[in-house]
Amino acid sequence: MISGGKVAFHTLGCKLNFSETSTVARQLGENGFARVSIDERPDVVVINTCSVTDNADSKCRNFVRRSLKSNPFAYIVVIGCYAQLKPDEISAIEGVDLVLGANEKFNLPSLLKDLTKRKEGEKGTIKAGNIKEVRDFIPGFSSGDRTRTFLKVQDGCDYFCAFCTIPLARGRSRSGTIEKTLVEAKKAIELGAKEVVLTGVNIGDFGKANNETLLELITELDKLDGIERYRISSIEPNLLTEEIIDFVASSNKFQPHFHIPLQSGSDEILSTMRRRYRTDLYRSRIEYIRRKMPHAGIGVDVIVGFPGECDSSFQETYDFINSLNISYLHVFTYSERPKTTALRIDDVIPISIRQERNKLLRILSLKKQRSHYENFIGKTRTVLIESSEDDGLRYGYTPEYVRVAVKANEFIANSTTKLLLENINPNGFVTGTLAN
Repeated sequence: MISGGKVAFHTLGCKLNFSETSTVARQLGENGFARVSIDERPDVVVINTCSVTDNADSKCRNFVRRSLKSNPFAYIVVIGCYAQLKPDEISAIEGVDLVLGANEKFNLPSLLKDLTKRKEGEKGTIKAGNIKEVRDFIPGFSSGDRTRTFLKVQDGCDYFCAFCTIPLARGRSRSGTIEKTLVEAKKAIELGAKEVVLTGVNIGDFGKANNETLLELITELDKLDGIERYRISSIEPNLLTEEIIDFVASSNKFQPHFHIPLQSGSDEILSTMRRRYRTDLYRSRIEYIRRKMPHAGIGVDVIVGFPGECDSSFQETYDFINSLNISYLHVFTYSERPKTTALRIDDVIPISIRQERNKLLRILSLKKQRSHYENFIGKTRTVLIESSEDDGLRYGYTPEYVRVAVKANEFIANSTTKLLLENINPNGFVTGTLAN
């Protein structure tokens, strides 16, 4: 095992990946590695990949090239979902030395036996076990940003939706106990995080193997001292219970903000996608949130261009979303993924139509977001100011997930401040000034 040296990281994809990158970084730090930027000639570069985002192959190749440009002798390690799904493909990329699967990535310190670059023409070493055999849950949280941390509470998924490779890349659903999760949360709090975002692949499944529930977890997290805010990241509508909504509505720490995947507003398409709910249940969840928290932020994931999504099916989706009192959309254009059951569907939607539908829903999202923001103009809200600056501005979010900009030189980073929200900027944020 190598001890010491400089290591750089590059993370693609979701919040869970950022949490896991930080976990690996802390492991290497305990073995004497100093974390540096890619431009500081690192001895080791770790690329944490994603299988959900498009062009995983080209993004990985591009960063390998950038890494070797910084240091031609850098030892390149590729981990993450793409590494688990296509290790042979990655090992053949010129410059890649080591490819690690879902469990193996957390053993990186012990696998760094030497930092000798592979010879030209040789493939990188692969250590990626059968995903069906992965049972361990490795906890963790993101670090490096004192404002916000992503706390990993769950991993894997048992749903096997027709479009998704995540069960193939991350394995079955699993999580730690409430007790162990609280230990990780306390570590994040000790590092100064003001806001903790609960993250995972399917966090509504938390505790299933331990006879515990997500509701029990958030109840215990709410009792911890030293944290100002929690947010629940994406949660399936069939697992977002009224009891969870009630708890968030009554909590002073859990923010009135939900992100709930929809994927389609057509029941026929939802069935083909193998989703575990229909539009009537989805609508009932939105309406219940609005009764309990009238101004809550509600985000929605939607996929356009799924096989079989004819014009009328897309119109159903558009009309359904338009009828919901939601705050913004994350719009994804369907793309084919190897080994998914969606590949068996013959009615493939042309790329040009997928792109046009994406555009229509992004326009709808902007309208929904503006309507959400307008609810708060002229009102005073508490905003957590972030540390990063851009063009003399700092940004932050209200509890309801309204993005607010303030003058950087007038506000302290990583602080919670009461602001008067004044105007909606054309660039998609709200301007705020110190409230009297």
